[in-house]
Amino acid sequence: MPDIEFPTSQGSTPGYLASPAGEQGPATIVMQEWWGLDSHIRSVCDRFADAGFFALAPDLYRGEQAEGPDEAQRKMMALSMDQAEVDMCGAAEYLGSLPGVQGPQVGAVGFCLGGGLSVWAAASCPNIAAAVTFYYVMPHGKPDFSKITGPLLGHFGTGDEFISVEEAKALEEELRNAGVRVSFQFYENAGHAFFNDDNRLGTYDAEAAGLAWERTLSFLREALAG
Repeated sequence: MPDIEFPTSQGSTPGYLASPAGEQGPATIVMQEWWGLDSHIRSVCDRFADAGFFALAPDLYRGEQAEGPDEAQRKMMALSMDQAEVDMCGAAEYLGSLPGVQGPQVGAVGFCLGGGLSVWAAASCPNIAAAVTFYYVMPHGKPDFSKITGPLLGHFGTGDEFISVEEAKALEEELRNAGVRVSFQFYENAGHAFFNDDNRLGTYDAEAAGLAWERTLSFLREALAG
């Protein structure tokens, strides 16, 4: 039953849950790009399950998906951060309660908009012990970075037209100055959404995506080991 409803502090939220074959392992929430909870994000959850993780992607758009960039931009800007925070923290708490989940806390991984949200979750949700941000985008302000207690890994392409290397390095410095254990990795000539093998920008980079994936798995396994 990969499509689920999980409880939150304000009711319930739909989402997609993928579980490892052995029903034992660490866990992470997976935050969507600005398109919504689409087939790509579901496939990322499935890949996490294949790697031995429980993975839950909350459906922030409540079943809707954007068909084009203009619609995606509107949906992203209309997103209520109060509701998104409820959804993310609820997802993390629900994951941590599942039988078979190993470790006291869970991770957060996100892409583009979700990359910003994963950092937000790390600062706002007590159940998040580590976060991974792919090409961080956060149009709705930012949380108090000093509240992030776990390590943070970032992935950025040097050819990203939305997030420049200078902006990414400035963000890394801001996080470090707030006391965050942060490490940003840069991928030569990779563009925005380089990890998305179904990406509509034509910027998928198999080599960069493969390396970022292996780094993400290693990071989360170590950080969530307890």
